Amino acid sequence: MVIMEEPQPNKKKEKSDDEGGMTAYSKYSTIAIQMVVIIAGTSFGGVKLDQVAGTKHLFTVILSLLGVIAAMWLIIKEALRKK
Repeated sequence: MVIMEEPQPNKKKEKSDDEGGMTAYSKYSTIAIQMVVIIAGTSFGGVKLDQVAGTKHLFTVILSLLGVIAAMWLIIKEALRKK
C-alpha cells in the first residue's frame, strides 16, 4: 500500500504592497546611512592623523578614498546578495 502525502501549504507569508515598500525603504536608507558613516568616519580619522603626524591632507585624502571604496564595496555586496 502506498500512502500519498498531501502537498503542504506554502508557509511563506504573503507580503502586502505596503510591507514591500517599507522593506525596500528601510534597506536602502540603511545602506545610505552606512555609507555616510563609513565615509565620514574615515575622513575624520584622516584629519586627526594629519594633525598628529603633522602632514598636510595626506591621510585625509588616502582614508577618504578608502572610505569611498569601502562604501561602494558595501553597495555592490548588498546588490549581489539581494539578487
